[in-house]
Amino acid sequence: MDKGLSLRDVVILKQGAPLVRVHHDVAPGEVLTVMGPSGVGKSTLLAFVTGTLATDFRAEGAVWLDGHDITQSAPHQRRVGILFQDDLLFPHLSVGANLAFGLPPGGSRAERQARIDAALSEVGLKGFAPRDPSTLSGGQKARVALMRMLLSEPCALLLDEPFSRLDAALRAQVREMVFDRARARALPVLLVTHDADDAAAAGGAIITLGD
Repeated sequence: MDKGLSLRDVVILKQGAPLVRVHHDVAPGEVLTVMGPSGVGKSTLLAFVTGTLATDFRAEGAVWLDGHDITQSAPHQRRVGILFQDDLLFPHLSVGANLAFGLPPGGSRAERQARIDAALSEVGLKGFAPRDPSTLSGGQKARVALMRMLLSEPCALLLDEPFSRLDAALRAQVREMVFDRARARALPVLLVTHDADDAAAAGGAIITLGD
């Protein structure tokens, strides 16, 4: 598969015993959902894809992204974006400065500011650049975290239960926003969750670990 994310014969072992087995292609704009209870290896799989697997695990197989084998690449070279349960905004930076952190180097100050303003407008936060992150609601923080990650121009999106701390109404809204943005940018998405509603909203293939 030239475009998209490909997990090829991936096996992750802990103390010699297989914890995770996955072989799957995720096409641009599609979502692969990985489900299972806590401790079954969902976040461990994401760590393997991002190149941050802890040393007490051993992995076999390969990760391909847009036709390139990235299995041995350094984490910062992989062009993989990730969203976590927590928004992880920098509390000492304004909303705009948080977004600037996601931008690739280069460009004039005016060009960078224009990209930040456009990103905020895209998610209904026009004029929020000077705001302190502590003044934002949970949903607003989730939107800023999403756009900061997208401004880094990833080629794939990983979701580590990013909706789990939101209330039901907000969860559905943010979830739809994330999936819509991923489809619009033709990003393959790997979602880990224990929530059946997340999996249903994703609309793609589902792998259940621990079966």
